[in-house]
Amino acid sequence: MPLARRDFLRIAAAATASLPAWPARSQSYPARPVRIIVPVTAGGPVDVITRTIVQQLFERWGGQFHVENLPTGAGNVAAAIAAKAPADGHTVMTVTTALVINPSLYANLSYDPVRDFAPITLVGASPHVLVAHPALPAANVRELIALVKDSPGKYSYASPGTGQSGQLAGEMFRLECGLDLVHVPFNGATPTITSTIAGHTQIAFNVAGSRSRQHQSWQPARARRDKR
Repeated sequence: MPLARRDFLRIAAAATASLPAWPARSQSYPARPVRIIVPVTAGGPVDVITRTIVQQLFERWGGQFHVENLPTGAGNVAAAIAAKAPADGHTVMTVTTALVINPSLYANLSYDPVRDFAPITLVGASPHVLVAHPALPAANVRELIALVKDSPGKYSYASPGTGQSGQLAGEMFRLECGLDLVHVPFNGATPTITSTIAGHTQIAFNVAGSRSRQHQSWQPARARRDKR
């Protein structure tokens, strides 16, 4: 399902964490409970942002907004369900860059990211960061590249899932630097960081929000390296 350039740019502008439009001006809204679909695991940055918004909606309209996490299928399951719902504003979805990426990775999607969704606003944006386990003997990116090159296939990097923006960042890094680096996909941002903190994966590519919530876990390693 190829996207025209203008459609790609239009979606990308709202893809980091935006909500499809609903009839906010209607005095009768919501007429029934609103289902808010989140295509990622609970506890990650997108989920936290969504729940913060839901709290504001709750304060304005009462307890008729319910978050449902559907992290399977790289966001395709959630998108398909949201696309088939009536276009009356009572089913909305927080979307990520996966809505833009997936049409280039999966054939015969059951939804059209341009036709089936109407973005209303950009809620937030976050850069991706590269983090490493504190025990990894590399104090900077240059040393990390040298370390991986010295031991091809030994080191792995975690991402929030195959085809997600974290993997794209990791693959760009791997290709640009000519590294034999194994990709280990997880089902969301939280297990990605948890695995790297535990040392199961030595490196992770994820959004900055995921890393900042674990700041204390990374701080001791940084302090030790600064003393060298």
